[in-house]
Amino acid sequence: MQNIQCNVAIIGAGIGGLAAALALLRRGIDVDVFERAADLQEIGAGLTMSPNGTRLIIKLGLGEELNNIAVRSEVRELRLWNTGQTWLLPDQGATSEARYGAPFVLLHRGDLHAMLANAVRSLKPGCIHIDHSCEAVKHDYGGVQVRFANGVTAGAGVLVGADGVHSVVRETLHSAAKPAFSGNVFWRGLVPIERVPERERTVSGSWISPNGNVTVYPVRAGRMLNFVGTVKRPDWARHSWTERGTTEECLADFTGWHENVRAIISQIDVPYKWGSYLYETVRTWSVGRTTMLGDACHAMPPSLGQGAVMAIEDAVILARCLEKDRDDPLRALQRYQAVREPRARAVVDKSWAQSRRRHNPALADPATAVPYIDEHWAPRKVSDWYDWIYEYDAETAGI
Repeated sequence: MQNIQCNVAIIGAGIGGLAAALALLRRGIDVDVFERAADLQEIGAGLTMSPNGTRLIIKLGLGEELNNIAVRSEVRELRLWNTGQTWLLPDQGATSEARYGAPFVLLHRGDLHAMLANAVRSLKPGCIHIDHSCEAVKHDYGGVQVRFANGVTAGAGVLVGADGVHSVVRETLHSAAKPAFSGNVFWRGLVPIERVPERERTVSGSWISPNGNVTVYPVRAGRMLNFVGTVKRPDWARHSWTERGTTEECLADFTGWHENVRAIISQIDVPYKWGSYLYETVRTWSVGRTTMLGDACHAMPPSLGQGAVMAIEDAVILARCLEKDRDDPLRALQRYQAVREPRARAVVDKSWAQSRRRHNPALADPATAVPYIDEHWAPRKVSDWYDWIYEYDAETAGI
C-alpha cells in the first residue's frame, strides 16, 4: 500500500485547491493535491473575475497567461428583461483597472483551471494525484492521515479541504445540515460568437426580472458567448451540476423575455441545468491541523460573481499564514480562519441580498421597473455594493 508524506495535503483540485497549492509552493512549502476525478478537468462554462481576484493571479506570476485566456471586460450593462432598456454599470468594465488597480476579466472556467494546474505542475511535477477519492480522515493535534478509495494513504502536517459543497473534510469536522433548495434553477450554455445577435457579442450584460435573471458575456478570446440564466422552479428535486436539458425547455422558462435573450438560448447546442441550494456557512473552519477553503466552508451564490475569487483569496491568505507560522501550524490555521471567516460570511450574505434585489416584483412592469433600477443601481449604491469587495488585496491584508 502506497503512503504519501507531505507538509500540506489538499483534498480537491478545483480552482481553490490549485490556487492554494500554487501559493504554498511559491513560498517553499511542500504540497500534494488529491483529486477524486479520474480526469483533471473543470466542468462548467464561464466565470467573471473581479479585480480582487485578478490582482492575485497577477501576483502569483500568471499575469501574461491570464491575458492570453481572458477577455477584458470593456462594457458591463444592466438590462430590463422584457424591453432591453439599458443601464451602464460603472467601474466594472474598462475603468476597473484605473479605479481598483486590476482588470475585470471574463473567463472560461476550464481555461483558468488548466492555467493553475500547469503552474502547479511546473513547480512540482507529480504534485496532483488524480483518481484519489477521499474516504476517511483521521486527524489530531499532531498530524493528519487520509485514506483514499484506491487504497492509498497520505500523512500530512496540515490538511486542507478544498473539496467543494459535498466536502468529505467538512463532514469529518462537522455534522452539517443538509442544504435546502432555494426555489431557483440555473441554466448554462455556450454559443459560438458568430451565432449571437451582434449587439450582444462584446458586452457583458445582466438582465433582471421579477422571477429570474440572465447573465451573458464573451469568453475564450471572444470566440464564445457564455449564457447563465436563473428562473424560479419550485418543482425541482434533483441535485446535479451536469443535467442536460433541452433548448425547448430552456426557452419555455424564459417566455416573454427580450428577443435577444431568446435568440441566444435558441443557439445553445446543449443547455445544462442545476438547482440552487442554500448551504450553511461554516463558523469553525479549522480544527487542529485540518482546515477548509472555498465552497467547502462558504458556498457562494453567483449573484456577485465571487465564488472562484473568494476561494483564491482563501488560498493566498492560507499560504501567508502557514508561511508566517511555519513552526506552529495550529496557530497558522486559527489565524487563517480569523482573517477569512468574517469576510467570506459577509460576501455570502451580500450575494443572497443581491439575488433578492435582482428578483423584485417591481421589475414586472417597465413603469415600476425603471424607477426601481434608477434607485437601486444608482452609481453611489453600486459603489457601496462592490468597492469593499474589489479593493481587498489578500496579499497585503493584515494577518
